[in-house]
Amino acid sequence: MVLEGSLILLGVFFALLFLGVPIGVSLGLAGFLVIAIEGLGIMALPTNIWTGIAKYPLLALPMFVLAGMVFERAGVAARLVIFAQALVGPRRGALAIVAVMVCLVLGGISGSGAADSAAVAAVMLPAMIKQGYPRAYSASLIAAAGSTAVLIPPSIPFIVYAVLVPGVSVPALFLGGVIPGLLAGLALLVPAVLLARIYGFGLPPVEEVRPPLWASFKDAIWGLLAPLVILGGLRSGAFTPTEAAVVAVFYGLFVGLFIYRVLRWPDLYAVLRDSAEISAVVLMIIALASIFAHAGSTVGAFDALAQTLVNITANETIMLLMITALVLVAGMLIDAISIFLVFLPILLPIARAFEWDLTWFGILLTMNVAIGAFTPPMAVNLMITCKIAGASMESTIPWVIWFVLAMLSALMLVAFIPDLALFLPRLFGDL
Repeated sequence: MVLEGSLILLGVFFALLFLGVPIGVSLGLAGFLVIAIEGLGIMALPTNIWTGIAKYPLLALPMFVLAGMVFERAGVAARLVIFAQALVGPRRGALAIVAVMVCLVLGGISGSGAADSAAVAAVMLPAMIKQGYPRAYSASLIAAAGSTAVLIPPSIPFIVYAVLVPGVSVPALFLGGVIPGLLAGLALLVPAVLLARIYGFGLPPVEEVRPPLWASFKDAIWGLLAPLVILGGLRSGAFTPTEAAVVAVFYGLFVGLFIYRVLRWPDLYAVLRDSAEISAVVLMIIALASIFAHAGSTVGAFDALAQTLVNITANETIMLLMITALVLVAGMLIDAISIFLVFLPILLPIARAFEWDLTWFGILLTMNVAIGAFTPPMAVNLMITCKIAGASMESTIPWVIWFVLAMLSALMLVAFIPDLALFLPRLFGDL
């Protein structure tokens, strides 16, 4: 039963993916066939689907998606760019540094790499192209910097991971992602500046005036306060992660409608519509993946695959590198949430066998999928920035490889120094 069920489950899933079937449908159909053929109780499917999404922490997901949409259209990104320019000043590669800094701050609001990349690209790309930055370079940099949004709290993949892994809390993941997220941003600054110096682009014109620091800070303060409001409220116990998402939405609406007055009341329908569409797609994938997870765990496919991997090597370092390589390749093809839904049932038994901390393991997996989000051929962030920049994805490869290597270096630091991810959760008593 185990061998036959495993072959049907994985064979059908990968065959459907190869044929171009959407991943959610592929997961659901593969699980359905195993349940039907093996007689595992087809009438239980509605219950499995319902229990897959009827989880309190998942309420935060659509709200953080909505919060990201609200802040994206509330004029926050443009003001953060001006403030970052005031901090960095006019120098070669300054706009590249500004792009990374703004992505890190926006990541503390949206929790979505795609939303982060789109917002920053729309604001930064015209200025970067005007200063001689190649379109492909600019698209690569912003896509890479935008991927840090899934590490800087609040993070949508962290919420999904906490739902799928019993015993892991959202606050611990949020705090644990801060240092790795900042490390990833700092790592990206190295090739960003070096490439600008080596190839001689990104020098601002002599007549460019540095924005006044205090005035730009006052203008950007509402955007800068957003991550502090979210994390501060969580740490103080004022609200839960789910309630924090609601607070973020209303804070963004207040800033957009009454402070910056960029967001208009008629715009709210489009914001609600777009965020509802994105949330519905994610929740449908999670619901259909619950069929796949139920089928795989019932026939023993996941445990068998995990045991096979453990039998390959008993060396913890080699196993960690194997998992990193596997998730990196998967991240080039599918999104973060889908990776968690497909691979966590297989990888969690391995993590438990080696007694790895599951909070650190979740942060490590999220760093992997963050890299995949801007690595061709199916890089979601890079697709968005290339479209805005008017560059082909093929043209980004000579540039994007340097940013991939930079983030891999940050990933390796977190992999071999777990305290980088666990220090803050331990300090605040979440572990």
